[in-house]
Amino acid sequence: MKASRLALLVAIAALVAAYFAFDLGRYLSLDYFKSQQAAIDAYFRAHPLESAAIYFAAYVAVTGLSLPGAAIMTLAGGAVFGLLWGTVIVSFASSIGATAAFLASRFLLRDWVQAKFGDKLKPINEGVAREGAFYLFALRLVPAFPFFVVNLVMGLTPIRTATYYWVSQVGMLAGTVVYVYAGTQLARITSLKGILSPGLLGAFVLLGLFPFIARRILASLKARKVYAKWAKPARFDRNVVVIGAGSAGLVTSYIAAAVKAKVTLVERHRMGGDCLNTGCVPSKALIRSAKFLSHVRRAKEFGIRGATADFDFAEVMERVQSVVKAIEPHDSVERYTGLGVEVITGTARIRDPWTVEIAKEDGTRSQLTTRNIVIAAGARPFVPPIPGLAQAGPLTSDSLWGLRELPARLVVLGGGPIGCELAQAFARFGSKVTQVEMLPRLMIREDPDVSELVRRSFEADGVDVLVGHKAKEVVVEAGGKFLVVESGGTEKRIAFDEILVAVGRVANTEGYGLEELGIPVTKGRTVEVNEFLETAYPNIYACGDVAGPYQFTHTAAHMAWYASVNALFGRFRRFRVDYSVIPWATFTEPEVARVGLNETEAREKGIAHQVVTYGIDDLDRAIADGEAHGFVKVIVKPGSDAILGATIVGEHAGDLIAEFVAAMRHGIGLNKVLGTIHIYPTLAEANKFAAGAWKRSTVTRGQMDFLAAFHDWTRGEGGLGAVLGRVRSLLGDKRPYHDPAKH
Repeated sequence: MKASRLALLVAIAALVAAYFAFDLGRYLSLDYFKSQQAAIDAYFRAHPLESAAIYFAAYVAVTGLSLPGAAIMTLAGGAVFGLLWGTVIVSFASSIGATAAFLASRFLLRDWVQAKFGDKLKPINEGVAREGAFYLFALRLVPAFPFFVVNLVMGLTPIRTATYYWVSQVGMLAGTVVYVYAGTQLARITSLKGILSPGLLGAFVLLGLFPFIARRILASLKARKVYAKWAKPARFDRNVVVIGAGSAGLVTSYIAAAVKAKVTLVERHRMGGDCLNTGCVPSKALIRSAKFLSHVRRAKEFGIRGATADFDFAEVMERVQSVVKAIEPHDSVERYTGLGVEVITGTARIRDPWTVEIAKEDGTRSQLTTRNIVIAAGARPFVPPIPGLAQAGPLTSDSLWGLRELPARLVVLGGGPIGCELAQAFARFGSKVTQVEMLPRLMIREDPDVSELVRRSFEADGVDVLVGHKAKEVVVEAGGKFLVVESGGTEKRIAFDEILVAVGRVANTEGYGLEELGIPVTKGRTVEVNEFLETAYPNIYACGDVAGPYQFTHTAAHMAWYASVNALFGRFRRFRVDYSVIPWATFTEPEVARVGLNETEAREKGIAHQVVTYGIDDLDRAIADGEAHGFVKVIVKPGSDAILGATIVGEHAGDLIAEFVAAMRHGIGLNKVLGTIHIYPTLAEANKFAAGAWKRSTVTRGQMDFLAAFHDWTRGEGGLGAVLGRVRSLLGDKRPYHDPAKH
């Protein structure tokens, strides 16, 4: 460290140490001020300028050194100097002190902190780079964390010193006025009755309301800046226009209509979106048929001497479409029209923050003005730019439903949920499936033991699983198609008839006006929204797959509630979207379901945790059903029964996880799960037995030794002294007791 930095650091450390060593904080308490108020007032009347200078210097020192007491000093300033001069003195002293702390932090720590913790400071750095003054103003006007922290942290960013000073001066002014005014009222208290004075009560009401008022002011200023170049209509045709009729759009429209808002839903393709037409519904119908075939092949396991199934793949795919058609009325134009939603088939384009232009199927165009817009445009399969892939006519989860002939050889690119579900299903129909994943294991978001169970199941079904293999190119030659993959420096060719690309999905963010309005997208290519699901324009919201961060149908519906309620009633109260308890399932066999943290995440994030596992191979119903495989794994907060997360691998895992989802959402711990009656024999008992495994893990050898001695005494086989002697073991032996009981 340079000598100048070392000298400054030593000086600051010495001053802070002196503050605490000599207990100078006692002079910055409200009790001390009230006890000395008469003397302070007398000195001020005799020496007004000197008093102001001393106060000013002390205030700068306290704020510059980030010492506690600035709030009390502000109140004292109002009491001594009055509202006008108190505000002037405190405003300049606090800004100068804040800038001093800012400069000290920058001089001493910025280079080192940015080098070491740049990734953690990234959100602040990006905010400063994007709009530094406004970003700081927001922190000053509505303090997300204490002002002294703002001083120190902002010193680590690239914001200019002059900008920092004047924004602090302006941003802290409103709060300063409120606190100084409160001080003028505190000065008038001469007895306990004074606490109930209207002026003081009013000051405290102002202090309580200030953050809410400040938020409104800040939102108004931000909105004025964003909407500056647009002309707002005097009236609106609609309360909400929703773009996209997938899960998010349907739920948004449903809620808006339910509360009697005038809502228009625009869909350019098919009602129900991906989930109904190309995702959840058809894939589960296909998986069900494939699972039936797998059970036929397992006939001997169930005591059946032999069983066969004759099927035509085209008929299976027609059955899939019949399932889609059976569910279609739930998401139909007729149903939503009946609910009070105006449904228009056409292509929407946002022309300005309050106007949506709709190009209808018949070629006509119309425009609607609306108070709010909700973007629910969904996502589409991502097809990577692998050389030669386009020439091979790749399938995706959108296009494969047109197949009527089973591919003899199928390559599946991707080891995530979609790739895994479809790879196993096609293998069960008889395709020779090769699954290629560039990462070291399947289902990388799950724990390694989960990935291993799934891999073994896939290989038993005939899937050739190639993890750690990168797709290099696709070669089409001599009437054949080949995927070239590379692993560990070695290349190999895989012949195929069809190739299914399932490497992820990308949000639909183009073609409906985001670019013209300047609505930004994230690095993950989703629409950028805040915690209220607002885009850069406070009246334009985005939810579902187009906004992320989760691309699940149930999450899209969850987000839609926040988008619709905030859009319609946000002027009165807004709700931050809650992602704290998000479950999901992958419908392979075995099924994999998860909520909250898993073991890998808890370890990587350094979160203290206890892992409790119950093997479903021990469960009576699973044994009877011939499905005795998998496990329930619960991540528990040490020293309590609080559930941090759960993973279930096994038959109907997607159904079984619901108990843990409810428990986490409503703060129910494992003790109550254990105390809940579960029907015997059911798969749901696995959850209770997992809770029982946790309970047994909390029992120590000392406790069991004590109980053994106690029961010996009750049978007359040991004296009371033996029981008391075991108290030492009870208190001292904390080793876990290993219960030999089965359940």
